[in-house]
Amino acid sequence: MGLVTWARTRSPWLIHFNGAACNACDIEIVAALTPRFDVERFGGVIKGSPRHADVLVVSGSVSRKLKSRLKRIYEQMPEPKFVVAIGSCASTGGTFQDCYNVMEGVDKVIPVNAYVAGCPPKPEAILDGVVKLLMSVGY
Repeated sequence: MGLVTWARTRSPWLIHFNGAACNACDIEIVAALTPRFDVERFGGVIKGSPRHADVLVVSGSVSRKLKSRLKRIYEQMPEPKFVVAIGSCASTGGTFQDCYNVMEGVDKVIPVNAYVAGCPPKPEAILDGVVKLLMSVGY
């Protein structure tokens, strides 16, 4: 398992889950993928299938309706798997925190390994959060 973790931390494959959001965090995540910030220099690649992903990047608040979908995506990911909550909506529910249908953060649904603060966080902060996550697991 140590060799697999070593290999995966050097080339993380990411999958993005957008909850009920205003799309500001999504724009910043897409900006982090552009050549200007170049997430590929860390070996990161966006994948379309959770079966091929190592890191789940969650943005936006998670409504009760999305809760089961998020759990299913998380369960489909192979071990070792990591979760990064991007922005205040994913971390605490943000401006939607007191709504009856919104969970107060992604960590109420699935375990979260790293949080990136901000509304919306800058691409540099997103990259920094992912890199710190990878360094904490043995990068």
